[in-house]
Amino acid sequence: MENKMEHINPDGLIKNPAFSQIVTTEGKGKTIYIGGQNAVNEKREIVGKGDILKQAEQVMKNLEIALQSCGANFDNLVKLNIHIVQGQNAYGAFQVSQKFLGQNSKPPTITVLYVAGLINPDFLLEIDAIAFLPRD
Repeated sequence: MENKMEHINPDGLIKNPAFSQIVTTEGKGKTIYIGGQNAVNEKREIVGKGDILKQAEQVMKNLEIALQSCGANFDNLVKLNIHIVQGQNAYGAFQVSQKFLGQNSKPPTITVLYVAGLINPDFLLEIDAIAFLPRD
């Protein structure tokens, strides 16, 4: 089997030459690496300025788009890294994310970090992810 790495920037997510939205590797299955998603929609608009709950919802929508573009879904998640700006409601953001993740009997690993700030001062949350899509 040939090993393969693919960089993907799907419709529905912003495109930027400085980073890939998704990198997948293939061997006996496909590992999907999703770059940090924040509350930016495909029109490059920040959704929910000042509102962690609205931003969490947009971030999860972006993750869903990224996963679906690779034939995966939230059940395929292996790892989430969650960065939340200090002083924000981490519990509320977690509740929003659970609406998307559901009651998965095999939930992904999750790391949550409070940070002083993100690249744009209007961003309150950023999540990157790793997923695995097994071969049939």
